[in-house]
Amino acid sequence: MANHERDNRPEASHGPFQVLAKQVAGLKVQDQHDTSQEAVEDELKVVDIIESLCMQCHEDGETRLLLTKIPYFREVILMSFSCDHCGFSNTEVKSAGEIQERGAKYSLDVRDAEDLLRQIVKSDTSVFRLEDLDIEMPAGHGQLTNIEGILLEILKDLQSGQRKREKDEPELWAKVDAIVQRLVKITLNEKFPFTITLDDPSGNSWVEPSPEDRGNKYHKTEYPRTAAQNAALGLSDEPSTASTNSNTNHEQSATSSNGATAHVVPQIPSGAGGSTDLEDVDILAGHNYSIPTNCPGCTKEAHVNLQLVNIPYFKEVIVSAVMCLHCNYRSSDVKTGGEIPRLGKKIYLHVKQPIDLSRDILKSETCCVKIEEVGVEVQPGTMGGRFTTVEGLLTQIRDDLRSNVFDIDDEAGAGGDSMPEETRSAWNRFFEVLDKAIRGEMEYTILLEDPLANSYVQSLMAPEPDPQLREEEYKRTEEEEDDLGISDMRTRMGEDGEYEQEKFGERGGGGGKVEEKGVGDDGEVERAKDAELSKEDTVVVEEEEEL
Repeated sequence: MANHERDNRPEASHGPFQVLAKQVAGLKVQDQHDTSQEAVEDELKVVDIIESLCMQCHEDGETRLLLTKIPYFREVILMSFSCDHCGFSNTEVKSAGEIQERGAKYSLDVRDAEDLLRQIVKSDTSVFRLEDLDIEMPAGHGQLTNIEGILLEILKDLQSGQRKREKDEPELWAKVDAIVQRLVKITLNEKFPFTITLDDPSGNSWVEPSPEDRGNKYHKTEYPRTAAQNAALGLSDEPSTASTNSNTNHEQSATSSNGATAHVVPQIPSGAGGSTDLEDVDILAGHNYSIPTNCPGCTKEAHVNLQLVNIPYFKEVIVSAVMCLHCNYRSSDVKTGGEIPRLGKKIYLHVKQPIDLSRDILKSETCCVKIEEVGVEVQPGTMGGRFTTVEGLLTQIRDDLRSNVFDIDDEAGAGGDSMPEETRSAWNRFFEVLDKAIRGEMEYTILLEDPLANSYVQSLMAPEPDPQLREEEYKRTEEEEDDLGISDMRTRMGEDGEYEQEKFGERGGGGGKVEEKGVGDDGEVERAKDAELSKEDTVVVEEEEEL
């Protein structure tokens, strides 16, 4: 990177990346036949220098390439171009890995000046948004910077044309100036908190987490890409293979629980044109159903395997698994059915001994997991649905966090050269406590908070009450109902012939107070309703419990 440009860069871009900048600008290419550097080759990264054309003066300049690893993330390629003839320079970041199987969206509530220094990898396919000001930085060249650096770049772009706007378009100038003034206050640490998001369909962008994050401050969500997003990434420009196959297959095979292949009962009827109508098929327990689909990773033909599982003292759930023979993509999920309950549910499990680790646990995709003694909080949508054991759930949480914090092959927890020692020590202490919880060497309480009441923990004393297991119903907040889409549902026909919203409890008197008790004989929580419930409402509640 040219010296004259480095002096003019904002101060925010120096700190976390000063070592990398010096390395890109000053290192020479190592001789591959020089064996005297073997002792330090792990510490000294090789910079490739390529002669390339300057697009400003059309003279020869230099492009420097550095392959490096970013703590909490993965390998990236830092590119820096400089021209000694005209002084033009440019920097960019490219992912050194493949496009990820799913897209990723990060959300961070910036609450203090420390959060402004968090590192960001913004790939050329990602969109950065400052939600409070409704400002969006569209997909473009990749960047390795921090939050303050991106905000300063946005501020610089907005200020660049203000003089012309003030003269030609005063109204537009006034609107932009209001945004500029708010951005100035943010960069001067005078306006907190605010929310930023980073959405990348390729999954190769990243916002640095912190061991001190609690609640909804930091949130990462993975999602399957749409066909348009796959086409934009160059993954597929052909028609869906799965949809073609679904129009030609007249029947679907299923595998029973003993492994034998049999036809689905009842068989899928063929409609007009030989297409299959899945709406008329009953999913039966004890059978595996295979449905053609497209792989989220490579977009080629894959299959979704479904099985209906009956969980004792709970309900029936559908376990699904996607397997792709082309790219070896594999994933699993759990879906629960039935109507939306009037109340959410909290489940408290007090883990006292190693046998508690073998309890079955169903975590739905809308469930939040909290373990206060360990410092774990998993937000809804982070891990999807899981049907496993307590030990399996904690192990999955540890592996996912560790792969985001350290490199996959970093067993020692070094975390890379650029990770501060204080941060590395904090993460190591966190994983030590989590490992003790997985081994059953400490007591702790797991809280499953599910606004749709679709989560479950096995009772070891069923049908008798379990003293270590407690369930509690609660009224959902307006924010939870908005996130789940319940507020937008229209289920009752009004007098004007239009569907209108029907609030929970209008026909059944739900939403009363709940008495916290252990799991009873029928596996359900024993509830004590308000004395304000009418006689008619009480009858409705009893009929629903019988069903």
